[in-house]
Amino acid sequence: MRCTTLYASLVTSLVALSEAFSHRSTCTKFNFQHALPKEATVLSTAFVEAGGSYGEGAPDIAYPSNSTYLPELCAVIVNVTTSAISSYRFGLFLPSQWNDRFLAVGNGGFAGGINWLSMGNGVTYGHAVVSTDTGHNSTSLDVSWALDNEEKRKDFGFRAIHGSVVLGKALTEAFYLRDIQYSYYTGSSTGGRQGLKEVQLHADSFDGVLIGAPAWWTSHQQPWTSKVATYNLPVSSPNHIPSDLFAVIANQVVKHCDILDGVVDGIVSSPSECNLESLELACDTETANASACLTAPQLQTLQEIYANYTVDGQLIFPGMELGSEATWSMLLSGDAPSGLGDGYIQNFVLNDPDWTWEQYNDSIVSLAEKIDPGECTAWDYSSLDKFRDRGGKLFLFHGLADGGIVPRSSGVFYERTLALLGGLDAVRDWFRLFYIPGMEHVGDTPVGAPWFISGGSQASRLGSNAWAGRNRLEDPQHDALLALMDWVENGMVIKQVIATTWTNSTDPTSGVLRQRPLCPYPEKQVYIGGNEKVPESWKCV
Repeated sequence: MRCTTLYASLVTSLVALSEAFSHRSTCTKFNFQHALPKEATVLSTAFVEAGGSYGEGAPDIAYPSNSTYLPELCAVIVNVTTSAISSYRFGLFLPSQWNDRFLAVGNGGFAGGINWLSMGNGVTYGHAVVSTDTGHNSTSLDVSWALDNEEKRKDFGFRAIHGSVVLGKALTEAFYLRDIQYSYYTGSSTGGRQGLKEVQLHADSFDGVLIGAPAWWTSHQQPWTSKVATYNLPVSSPNHIPSDLFAVIANQVVKHCDILDGVVDGIVSSPSECNLESLELACDTETANASACLTAPQLQTLQEIYANYTVDGQLIFPGMELGSEATWSMLLSGDAPSGLGDGYIQNFVLNDPDWTWEQYNDSIVSLAEKIDPGECTAWDYSSLDKFRDRGGKLFLFHGLADGGIVPRSSGVFYERTLALLGGLDAVRDWFRLFYIPGMEHVGDTPVGAPWFISGGSQASRLGSNAWAGRNRLEDPQHDALLALMDWVENGMVIKQVIATTWTNSTDPTSGVLRQRPLCPYPEKQVYIGGNEKVPESWKCV
């Protein structure tokens, strides 16, 4: 028996060594080039040893941190020409120990760059993983590359992500000489938009998509990003709320809204049940602290920030959520709106880099909606029926403390999909929305709220792929990607996912601080008693 066991172990080891040698020897430009069309060129290949790192460092402006703690893999970079004035690159990780699954990961903002960190997290599951630079190299706030170039905009809007998926799959199957069994996508913010756009255009690209805080409503969201900032400008005006007062507002929101979920923990879990009128912020009261209150013009600005942006009674974009104040500096500080708004208007919509926020008017939204430059907006809700009919599953999550992309924008997407595709009972069979109380944009928390579910780009918040191979809660109850896979492959409907935060919210080695179940909308977390820091004290109702 002992000899049989040793023999089996030896055979397993020899097979692993043989596969590793084979993958090393086939990790060459020549081996991949023959599987590509003429417009695609292999730029580089590299065989990475187990425990090694890979990336492009500083030249990859948006993602300069290399991915670390990698399993043994082959890394490939490919360039694809899309027109006489445009091209995109994509990177591919092909692990030696492959699980027959393919994963595409998304980007953020208007960034151009291969997202090596998210790829590094994905490959630790055993997936072959692809990411595209979307056709340019820039930071998330730099939109100058799009000026007068509709071809580059199209690469960013939909072409680069689709091409990288199609060619990434072809290279994966050519490398392993066997078929992909399941394909997945994970991405947040712009990455969320990319995933939704892809399944709307190409229902067969993925079996399951994990979407976080998607910037799906491009033609409305980006103008709103400028519009909401104008409420708080110019900085010299009496209506301006200085950024150091954001914390004062946040404290008042917690004071009046925290208890609505049944426990005082500093986390606003039910912002829709709170109201602005209950806040004690006015300077014209006898008990007001002159250094921590708002004047009448500032209170008017506050109302505008929380209010929905409407034109002629039509919703353009929802307003900020109560409980998001800690992240308002993303869009509401500084002496001009964020480049996410102004840059889009200048370089996508108007082709006018001299346009300034003082010239903003509501016609910007109408024009952006009409031309939808780059065809970025993922608003073809009804086309998701094809994804549904193929058995596709969609997991959407959004932090309720998100001050970068309003959480109710995900609600708009969900409700419009419900209206077109059969209502809640029908849609919940394949599409579920999860709100995460206290989570900021995509990840992290200012209030000790459980936020980590291994969603798109979340692992990157923990450092240079610090999550890979260490402290992972490797089960579908705590990991949204594993839960999605279980839903797709085993029919296990996602009834809840347990979110985690640590004593240091971005350091898993600091010890678990809180865990709570996230509930599929319209269900909510409800406190049922006991230690509020453990998931057993909560249920979905």
